[in-house]
Amino acid sequence: MPLTLLLGNDDLRRCRFAVSPLCQTHEALRMLRRSARHGYHRDWLRRAAPTVAGLDLTPLWLFIPAVGGYTPDFLGPPPEDPYPRFEDELARVRAIDPALAHAEMARSLACTPGLAESPRGRAALDDPAATVRRLADLTEQAWHVLVAPDWARHRAVLEADIAHRSRQVADAGLDALFTGLHPDVDWTDGTLTLPVRGDMTDAQLADGRGVLLMPSVFVWPDVVSGFARPWQPTVIYPARGMGALRTDGVPRPPEALARLLGRQRAAVLAGIGEPASTTDLARRHGLAPSTVSAHLSVLREAGLLGARRQGLHVLYERTALGDAVVTGARASS
Repeated sequence: MPLTLLLGNDDLRRCRFAVSPLCQTHEALRMLRRSARHGYHRDWLRRAAPTVAGLDLTPLWLFIPAVGGYTPDFLGPPPEDPYPRFEDELARVRAIDPALAHAEMARSLACTPGLAESPRGRAALDDPAATVRRLADLTEQAWHVLVAPDWARHRAVLEADIAHRSRQVADAGLDALFTGLHPDVDWTDGTLTLPVRGDMTDAQLADGRGVLLMPSVFVWPDVVSGFARPWQPTVIYPARGMGALRTDGVPRPPEALARLLGRQRAAVLAGIGEPASTTDLARRHGLAPSTVSAHLSVLREAGLLGARRQGLHVLYERTALGDAVVTGARASS
């Protein structure tokens, strides 16, 4: 049954975005569990296979059901800041009250008949403090091997999604934002209708706290909602531009574009599928950073690229004109 949220003025004023590295880690783990079911993200799964083989994720699988079910909220507390650090989020997991952890783990295990009475289930519940430490340690390992190596690229895509949707709100209001989130999300007459996983009878309803919107590179093709307390009404949806992350290859520039700009410069322009730094592009194309920097300067002066600062890095992304030039060149080649 879908979740229906009637958003009042207070909710609409308090909608917010967040990028959570801890949430991305959990979605990556769920992707591992769902892979046999749908076969998506094959490139990432193939790259992850060797490192996953060296991890014993069995204790985590107890509490991350493959389909439906309930995952303890303490494993993924809602982000308090728009861009929290993974270390800070994990510290909140480690600081959970063992009594609360026990209650949430018991609820999770009860979703699978007989699991709470199994040796693994009983061991997890007998010493909740030790179980929390073990789960936090495994989550940290999963972050380092599954997400952290690509986090700069992933975060750039997530931030670009938020920037795009913020522009949508500025240009066309919240109607444009909500109707464009996902095909399974419906926005009609102030009511947001969302799909939910499993039975979420205690999912948070609209109560003036707004809606938390979190783009993800792992949740595709689904959208996730229906969180219980301590979450506010939340939507985790597929980020725009994440398709460019599914391959490590550099696209060959269209011949027409190569003749116009030169092969190297055309390759740099065509290869910016998601925001990237000079260092990223130099490594991707096998060029010296100074060479890439020169190409980026020319492309930016021509209005084909934009740039924005993220921490210590400057990220480049194609403008609408840059997209049109690349798309038109591909069509003519």
